[in-house]
Amino acid sequence: MQLHIRPLNEDEIPKMVDVWVKAGLPYRPKGRDSIESLRSQWRADPELFIGAFEGDLMVGVVLATDERRKAWINRLAVLPDARRRGVAKEIVAYCEKMFRERGRGIFCVLIESDNAGSEELFEALGYKHEKDIHYFAKRDSNEF
Repeated sequence: MQLHIRPLNEDEIPKMVDVWVKAGLPYRPKGRDSIESLRSQWRADPELFIGAFEGDLMVGVVLATDERRKAWINRLAVLPDARRRGVAKEIVAYCEKMFRERGRGIFCVLIESDNAGSEELFEALGYKHEKDIHYFAKRDSNEF
């Protein structure tokens, strides 16, 4: 079936969350991943909530972030049954094209250390592991 990638509508946000859950991504429904928080983020820049569809079925999603200095590809997820068919690669290509149209030339992604599949994907797409950069975070709660 043909893959179609496009920005999500606000009413599709719960379906995006469903893809995250089915794909095994960590999900924090009481914090940053609450439907209310996601809707607020969507309203600020709806073009950054992106879904991949086979017919009416959402098979992949990404939540991108535009910092104006760097572009981030966050929360990339593909349903288990749709993996190994190029869905993630097409989503990343869509994001890069969109960001280039916005004038961005640096594309970044954070990958959890136990996600070898994502590391392999991004390395195959030309992303380099920046060994001299260390990520630090301060959280007010485990829900964020």
